[in-house]
Amino acid sequence: MPETKTSIIDLKEKKSSGEKITMLTAYDYPTAELVDQAGVDTILVGDSLGMVVLGYQNTLAVTLEDMIHHGRAVVRGVEKAMVIIDMPFMTYQITREKAMENAARVIQETGADAVKLEGGVEIADAVQGITEAGIPVLGHLGLTPQSVGQMGGFKVQGKDIQTALKMIDDARKLEKAGAFGVVLECVPWLLAGLITRSISIPTIGIGAGEHCDGQVLVYHDVMGLTTGKRPKFVKEYANARAEMEKGIQGYIQEVKEGKFPAKDHRFEMPKDIFEKITEALGE
Repeated sequence: MPETKTSIIDLKEKKSSGEKITMLTAYDYPTAELVDQAGVDTILVGDSLGMVVLGYQNTLAVTLEDMIHHGRAVVRGVEKAMVIIDMPFMTYQITREKAMENAARVIQETGADAVKLEGGVEIADAVQGITEAGIPVLGHLGLTPQSVGQMGGFKVQGKDIQTALKMIDDARKLEKAGAFGVVLECVPWLLAGLITRSISIPTIGIGAGEHCDGQVLVYHDVMGLTTGKRPKFVKEYANARAEMEKGIQGYIQEVKEGKFPAKDHRFEMPKDIFEKITEALGE
């Protein structure tokens, strides 16, 4: 029998007890299976897959069908972790009803446990509608990638009084609307700590310091699979890319040298059958 899946009640209990919550992204079956078996509490199928997996410049091109496709694969690989799927750009901002309809599609067609929406008071009505329909919602404040153009790029948010106070108010509004938690991305650590103390639901930080109730990172960053400049908040825990390159180069070399496949990698057939085949061919 599979272990009991992590629930929103479990996450709230972790906040109350001071036990940190762990979250990693996953976008496919084998990664989800690996991350789940390693013991992570929650898995996020982030719309970051647009950049990490699909090669887009940002998350704006990601569709609902993309999220459902990858979400299904992730859910198949998970037994215990809570699976949360991002609602992509413009799937929840138009109307409350459309947000509810799209969230229902995500849950029904993937089997995931929850959805994540970016924004504060402006999407609180959508959050309320979705949660009242019985679908758990994770909020997302600070640097919200779907609004990166409006924010002028990937920059730390909440560094002045006005935006800091709004972020605190947004967190409270999301809690009131029924969100079970809030991701805080690229937020000054002191502000993130203040928000964490200001609400009763868990905060999950990414570039928001140690006072959040939990942390999330992109799997590819953690495993050292990404190239180019990494954000300041990323810590690489393995250099899987180097190992993978080594393996691929070894394969290429052995194929070219005729060392692979060897005897251990081939299948046999009865010699007399082979002789009859060659006779039939006149060889």
